[in-house]
Amino acid sequence: MSIDKKELVRRVSKRLSKSSGTVEEIIDATIEEIYESLKQGDSVSLRNFGTFYVRTGRECWVFKFNPSQRLRHAFGWSSTHKSNV
Repeated sequence: MSIDKKELVRRVSKRLSKSSGTVEEIIDATIEEIYESLKQGDSVSLRNFGTFYVRTGRECWVFKFNPSQRLRHAFGWSSTHKSNV
C-alpha cells in the first residue's frame, strides 16, 4: 500500500482538525522549501524523521536520506533508540 498526496492531506487534516485546503497549502510549501534547500546544496533535517541531503558526483547529484534513530527503531534497524515509537 502507498499513500498519495491526497490521502496524506486527508489524514493530516483529520489529525489537526484543519481544512484540507489549508493542510495542502502547508504540505506544498514545505515540499517546495525542501526542494529549494536541496537544490542549493543544503541538507534538510526533520527531527525524529531524518535528514535529506545531496552529494555532487562527477556528472550528477546524488540524493540521500539518513533516517533518524526513531525511524530506524520503527523498522528494527537501531539498538540505541529508547522511547516508544
